[in-house]
Amino acid sequence: MKLNLKIWHTVLLIWLVILILRFERIIELIELLYSYSLIIITDFIFASGQFSLSLADNIAGILIFLLIPVVVIYFVKRVQFFNKKIFASAVIIFFLVFGFLFSPIITDRNPDFYKDIAVTKLLPPLSTVKEIRLKEQKSDDINKQQEFIRVKNKAIKLPFDESVIYCDSALISGNELIYYQKGNPKTILVEDVQPENGIYWSAKLFVFGTDEFGRDIFTRLIYGTRISLFIGFCAVGISLILGLLLGFLAGYKSGWLDLVLNRTTDLFLAFPVIFMIIFILALFGNNMISVIVVLGLSGWMSLFKLVKTEISSIKTKDFFVSSKLLGVSPFSLMKKEFLPLILASVIVNIIFQFGNVVLAESALSYLGLGLGNDYSSWGSMIQSGQEYITQSWWMIVLPGVLLILTLLTINDLGAKIKAHFNPRIKYD
Repeated sequence: MKLNLKIWHTVLLIWLVILILRFERIIELIELLYSYSLIIITDFIFASGQFSLSLADNIAGILIFLLIPVVVIYFVKRVQFFNKKIFASAVIIFFLVFGFLFSPIITDRNPDFYKDIAVTKLLPPLSTVKEIRLKEQKSDDINKQQEFIRVKNKAIKLPFDESVIYCDSALISGNELIYYQKGNPKTILVEDVQPENGIYWSAKLFVFGTDEFGRDIFTRLIYGTRISLFIGFCAVGISLILGLLLGFLAGYKSGWLDLVLNRTTDLFLAFPVIFMIIFILALFGNNMISVIVVLGLSGWMSLFKLVKTEISSIKTKDFFVSSKLLGVSPFSLMKKEFLPLILASVIVNIIFQFGNVVLAESALSYLGLGLGNDYSSWGSMIQSGQEYITQSWWMIVLPGVLLILTLLTINDLGAKIKAHFNPRIKYD
């Protein structure tokens, strides 16, 4: 029996899988949302002082996650897109989008979290270690502010946690718990350990293994997805705005402005982009804003050529000349008369440009010109993994495979959209 899965089936299926596998994590974030809502109502000044990007990220993530089934059910009969038959590229795109939106839900670790490196360093995929959790100091008299801080510290994962101990093995001897780290025995009191269902330690699984600092590869891949897609969206947005505006001005005005913009575009195309990237990053540093700006400035030329060519041919058409004679402003002409005609070409162009930006960001990170050590990036993961390729292949293979799969998916999606808008193109 052949399955006839629609897009809305796939979205809800991915949502349901995350709900089942990460149920405890979702409960933690719902508790955080509830606790912070109470604090905002009762003590707004304290709530505003506790606000941070991490808090906003976790709260926004759980809100969007809870709204997904409602949105899908509401739009399934109103938007034809949700009823289209699913295809392989769309499935991968949805996985990437879910990873982008719900990184704090999909993984319960901070991408920079490390602890007991002697035990967790360079673990292969599907490895497990023993995890011991120490008791937290609790007070009998706790107010709402202290309760919120407790919930916040539990839900928002930090790069380091003193209450966690990783070890190779452990045993209980009398009132002491003895654990071993690479053969070295250490002792703590049993009463200081936080048991879970009467068990004093649990098995911690590293699905994709760990890197040279004992950081979880799976978590870093998920957050790397967020970095790549965010930079891609922002850089393509800059390229889109520049390409549309400059292309429209060059084609609409003609004359000296057309000449200047064309020569500027030719200069950008003739000059190796890598030198411009190095120059800008040397001036402003390799932070996220610099990377987004430099990738946006290096990708608008193809869209400029496309828009300029289209407007040069359209501006002589009767409907365009009539609108101009009626006193319609250039902005209205672009929005109402011009954009609808080139929308298909622009969409295809920015999708392919998006793939180029993702690849460029990874290449910059690999060369040490990307986001540095502040963010987990696929390129930086590949760069650090090359030093351990003979003994820890997963450090370079897993981010490399994910990068290649993402690029192939984006290009396949662009080709499908191009074939959809141009039926004369046969695409299998």
